[in-house]
Amino acid sequence: MKRLAVVLFNLGGPDGPQAVRPFLFNLFRDPAILAAPAVVRYPLAALIAVRRAKAAQANYGLMGGGSPILPATQAQARALEAALRAALPGYETKAFIAMRYWPPLTEDAAASVAAFTPDEVVLLPLYPQYSTTTTASSLAAWRAAYRGKGRIRTICCYPDAEGLVAAHARIIEATADGDGGKGVRLLFSAHGLPERVVAAGDPYPAQVAATAAAIAAKLPGFPDWTICYQSRVGPLRWIGPSTEDEIRRAGREGKGVLIAPIAFVSEHVETLVELDHDYRRLAGEVGCTPYLRAPALGVDSGFVAALSIAVEAALQRAPGPAPAGPWRCPGALGKCGSRSAA
Repeated sequence: MKRLAVVLFNLGGPDGPQAVRPFLFNLFRDPAILAAPAVVRYPLAALIAVRRAKAAQANYGLMGGGSPILPATQAQARALEAALRAALPGYETKAFIAMRYWPPLTEDAAASVAAFTPDEVVLLPLYPQYSTTTTASSLAAWRAAYRGKGRIRTICCYPDAEGLVAAHARIIEATADGDGGKGVRLLFSAHGLPERVVAAGDPYPAQVAATAAAIAAKLPGFPDWTICYQSRVGPLRWIGPSTEDEIRRAGREGKGVLIAPIAFVSEHVETLVELDHDYRRLAGEVGCTPYLRAPALGVDSGFVAALSIAVEAALQRAPGPAPAGPWRCPGALGKCGSRSAA
């Protein structure tokens, strides 16, 4: 049997209070996050980590002290392995997890994949929408670390893959509990980016828009919808509108909201704290009721099937990066993942 290694990329998260500060340091020393020479970036990352550690520990404390992202990703890996073993009986398939900022780190995953001696390697970021700050950073770390066997194919993005879109639509309808969009504005919330990153040709907001439009097309009962961005940090100008501003606007207009986190495929601090605590409290303060939040995709069977289909399709094409699904970046988006080195 041929051996197939599927590498799942995500950011990772601290597994306890003591891990918060070093996790933040790892995050902010990444040149994709802080664009500065290493001699400046490293001490600045250390300073930011110290300043933000206490507040971040409080947030993670609301989730039991650490991030749930690793066990959630492990569950996705097991579900994907099962789906691929059923779909590809001629392969011995194993899924590996490569986290960017906390173990299991990319270097750990690269060593494990090399020891597996695969014939085929499919790189599958758990970021449906490509960004230089997430997917590109993870793939660059992989290229620096991997020295093993296997033909490598990269799934750079899948913002409008049918299974992804259908899974989101189904979860949103279930969250509305049969009431549809009556009196409720559907907010497609995604993690934000500084405007300067987008101005440099990052395709992320265009792909977020593609995801939102594809989901909305399946939800005729939700004619009132918009895209918004959360998790803004630092003094830079970030893309908008912000999720906070959209909640305030809905409150002024006498509407409730149903928030769908379309850029997060598992629950973590941005959903369990920011959406479920911070924004829920804001909604109550501004009279935005009801406040509903759709769960992240997790191990939804349709989503897992979409990932399996993407891997199967990748094996049939030439090595290199390509999207799964119909999406193709417009030529003006110079940081497009499918035009980047694999």
